[in-house]
Amino acid sequence: MEKKGIQVRITGDDKGKGLFALRSYKEGETILEEKPLVCCQYSWNADYGYSACENCLSPLETAQENVFRLCGKRDIILPYPECCETKKEFITDCETCGVKYCSSECKSQAFQRYHQTLCLQSREKDKGHPLVQLNEIWKQLHYPPETATIMLVAKMVALVNQSPDGKSVKSAFSQFCHRTTNETQEIAHKLLGEKFIEQIDLLRETTKNVLNVESVEDWFTPDGFKSLLALIGVNGQGIGTSAFSRWVNNVSALDLSNDQRIQVDELIDRIYKDMDDAVGLSFLNNEGTGLYSLQSTINHSCDPNAVVELPHSNSTLVVKATREIQPEEEICIAYLDECLLERSRHSRQKVLSSLYLFICQCNKCLSQSDDPDLTSDSEEYSDEDMSD
Repeated sequence: MEKKGIQVRITGDDKGKGLFALRSYKEGETILEEKPLVCCQYSWNADYGYSACENCLSPLETAQENVFRLCGKRDIILPYPECCETKKEFITDCETCGVKYCSSECKSQAFQRYHQTLCLQSREKDKGHPLVQLNEIWKQLHYPPETATIMLVAKMVALVNQSPDGKSVKSAFSQFCHRTTNETQEIAHKLLGEKFIEQIDLLRETTKNVLNVESVEDWFTPDGFKSLLALIGVNGQGIGTSAFSRWVNNVSALDLSNDQRIQVDELIDRIYKDMDDAVGLSFLNNEGTGLYSLQSTINHSCDPNAVVELPHSNSTLVVKATREIQPEEEICIAYLDECLLERSRHSRQKVLSSLYLFICQCNKCLSQSDDPDLTSDSEEYSDEDMSD
């Protein structure tokens, strides 16, 4: 696969595929921009009141509403309201089930692609509806911080069923890595750990009862369903959007006097402190996950030359060069956050093997191969660390 200066290639090693540059890229230059094949807000994130478009995950709150909710204070007034990107006048909903969209375009696109299948047929979202029960089962198995959701699987099935060419849609999903284990290193995916074994069959049977899976029967055999969970766990790209962060970004670009800049910066710092006190800085965004054709082919490096960004505060991602990239060089991103990248090789490998089923062989890891396989007390990681 080749597209505008990049090419997907079979690497001939354990990585399978990789994305390579066909020309040079400067630091900060955009390598690709991509919308997901499918995306979905995390289940607990939605239940906690984080309001996002059901189709593209754009924030449905204004920046002011976002601050009120996350700070728990009603006396904080944001200046420069023109810097808020949320357009409340364009927000609409499904007349049948009430799910909300940022625009009529998103509503129409969702209905045509998958929502007709998933519509709950009730504005009250009846808790007895099988689709709601499926979501509740998932939530009881996977508490925050979230890295996946069964509702992404539901959307995948609906996309295949509603498409005039369901075979092509199913084929598009088959390109993603869906192995449940890495036999070479005897690694099993975290979503398939021993504590979930009894519940996996319940999820599989419930999903089969909720949706017409005739066109994807192979996804719902015992082994096929485990592969499906591994697919969304390994390939899912985290998506985070925030009306307030976009307001901050836009305010930062304003031409303000020195006094105005000092005042607004002090306000922003105070708001972030209040948010941290109220909910913690790890829980500021509308959060979800998506499957991206090109982005999913980009391999990990603990010393990456590119980064994934979400500059539009929706599910459209951008991959940018973080340093100069030469023609024929492989484009690599970090699957770990900056904090984890600074930890020991052993700590990084524990997370990568649990979530992504590989032992990293990047230059940084190879240069540290003689380091002891120990994790200090200060480097103990939690599930919260293990996200895109």
